[in-house]
Amino acid sequence: MSNASIWHGVIPAITTPFTADGQVDHDFLAKHARMMIDSGCKGIVPLGSLGEAATLTFDEKLAIIRTLVKALEGRAPVIPGIASLSTDEAVRLAREAKALGASGLMVLPPYVYSTDWREMGAHLRAVISATDLPCMLYNNPIAYKTDFSPEQIAELAHEFPNVQAVKESSGDVRRFAALRSLLGNRLELLVGMDDAIVEGVAMGARGWIAGLVNAYPKESVKLFELARDGGADAAAELYAWFLPLLRLDTVPKFVQLIKLVQEKVGMGSERVRAPRLAMDGAEREAALRVIDHAIAHAPVI
Repeated sequence: MSNASIWHGVIPAITTPFTADGQVDHDFLAKHARMMIDSGCKGIVPLGSLGEAATLTFDEKLAIIRTLVKALEGRAPVIPGIASLSTDEAVRLAREAKALGASGLMVLPPYVYSTDWREMGAHLRAVISATDLPCMLYNNPIAYKTDFSPEQIAELAHEFPNVQAVKESSGDVRRFAALRSLLGNRLELLVGMDDAIVEGVAMGARGWIAGLVNAYPKESVKLFELARDGGADAAAELYAWFLPLLRLDTVPKFVQLIKLVQEKVGMGSERVRAPRLAMDGAEREAALRVIDHAIAHAPVI
């Protein structure tokens, strides 16, 4: 498995399943990851925003990496998200991830604290230099309140050979053109927002860190391949069906919503870890209308 290849195709940001008593459900996690790969996905990203990583303890994170590496047996890369409250803990997590067999790292800004490039850049440099694993920078200013500009990302790419990719989730598709103009093909570009996948591929993205894939893996892979091989026109029909679901990935309760879709299609449980609570009331009913409509009109893949 060459390092360059780990950033191509559909790579699920896998959800973290919980048992009825609130523990990580490792049996289901392993089964779910294998199902993603069997459906044509190219890797697994645990411990991201969708994985509720901020609610997981350090030891739970290590246990999740261990389970996934064992479950996939080298068939596909495990690329954990590296984020924490402190730089020291993020560095420790990166080193432990390598020791446990991770193939790459998704490097995030720290939780809670957001500030200037001097501090945020120092945090990223510490994590990137902690191992020699290939790294994907994750830019999600909406969730993390830290925005890494194309110029700042280019600075890190020039400084560190193991910075190989960027997951761009600013919602501004123009960032792809800006990165290309600064770096050419130096970095692999990946889409990080489900409802921008066709647009992102048109701008040169080679990979998709996907969310709704947890419920619809075959459809996600097909959509990506149509957009990659035939462009927006080829993907239009499937995209039109999928978009109402994909938009659930870009709202504050995206974790609860995606897990609800998983439960409705028999691909998991809607259990989340507090402070999140399962959807209820009018909000739940509105989501179920979208989900039920999608299920009733699901395409044959």
